[in-house]
Amino acid sequence: MDFDDTPDEAAFRAEARAWLEDHAELRRADARPTMAAANDPGHIESCRAWQRTLFEGGWAGLTWPKEFGGQGRSSNEARIFAQEERRFDVTTGMFSVAVNMVGPTIIAHGTAEQQARYLAPILRGEELWCQLYSEPSAGSDLAGLRTKAERDGDSYVVNGQKVWNSGAHEAQWGILLARTNPDVTKHAGITYFLVDMASPGIEVRPLRQITGHAHFNEVFLTDVVIPADNVLGPVDGGWGVAQTTLAAERSMIGGGGAGTGIDQLIDLARSFERVDDAGLRQDLAAAYTRIRLLEFLGLRAQTAVSQGRMPGPEVSVMKLAISDHMEKTGDLLMAIEGAHGTLGGEDAPRQQLAQYQFLGQWSVKLGGGTDQVQRNVIGERVLGLPREARADKDVPFRELQGG
Repeated sequence: MDFDDTPDEAAFRAEARAWLEDHAELRRADARPTMAAANDPGHIESCRAWQRTLFEGGWAGLTWPKEFGGQGRSSNEARIFAQEERRFDVTTGMFSVAVNMVGPTIIAHGTAEQQARYLAPILRGEELWCQLYSEPSAGSDLAGLRTKAERDGDSYVVNGQKVWNSGAHEAQWGILLARTNPDVTKHAGITYFLVDMASPGIEVRPLRQITGHAHFNEVFLTDVVIPADNVLGPVDGGWGVAQTTLAAERSMIGGGGAGTGIDQLIDLARSFERVDDAGLRQDLAAAYTRIRLLEFLGLRAQTAVSQGRMPGPEVSVMKLAISDHMEKTGDLLMAIEGAHGTLGGEDAPRQQLAQYQFLGQWSVKLGGGTDQVQRNVIGERVLGLPREARADKDVPFRELQGG
């Protein structure tokens, strides 16, 4: 594993850092937590403005091919830029779903017409996208989804329900999985759609979370008409298209940094005069160790890409490691604050830094595949353990219970 940048990587890092210093402010130790800022009025517009700044500065879509408006850079350079960007008080927020998940999927599977219509607005931050995948009875077993799409001439008519849809209440477009063929196995009869969220028949209901804010939603689709031209990839072949999006999502979550940094943790402990607490010092040391391990996992992936190799198991465990770290760090933040951790609103220290991370940890543990699903993936695809027996493997979806 290479701990230091190559000369070319060091030059790119210096270029990125210089540009960021000219266009953004450094993030302070007492900066408003990202989870809290995401609920501020005007947050989406500030994210949109930063995405536009990246676009105009030539830093948007770093890994996208140049013919689609991107920069044609390596994933390693994108990782370096993300590392530098985290030092500054800026974010693209929910636009990262469009840029990091939707865009690459359209590039990989879209028609020329779809690529021409959707990619440029994504890079410019003009259109916000959401993900319409999970359902009340199809979360960890996503392929068990029951939302159906029936062909009607040049369109599909969609009926069903989705849930845990981040930003659906603000999005202009959504990526939707629906069942188009119940007479084949559950993975084989799914189609991937691009849906206009302003379409008649779409009802979005925000879900109030434990943090007190509504970031997730449930979405009801009643006789929603989607043009056949909005199918992404092959009809009944949407599961393969969805894997592109899911892989991008897990990479985005795993590469999103360790959340609250060690400097913030130590600064908070000092402000509460807890730095002499022997037990707390051990917890801070453990947090530092986790953060360093996450950095090393990232460096291993970065080294592989830099040397022209595909990253190995470190990518598979990154998302799970982030989830574990966010849980333990949330507990640590609350332990540092003690009774102050029960406060909320303007009474809470550091603009509710501890409260948001402690209560918001579940979104990381569930999003992009639950911890339990990730352990199955690691066991089967990384460690080579036998796959779990599946009674529904060769059974048409229509014959399954609930199908």
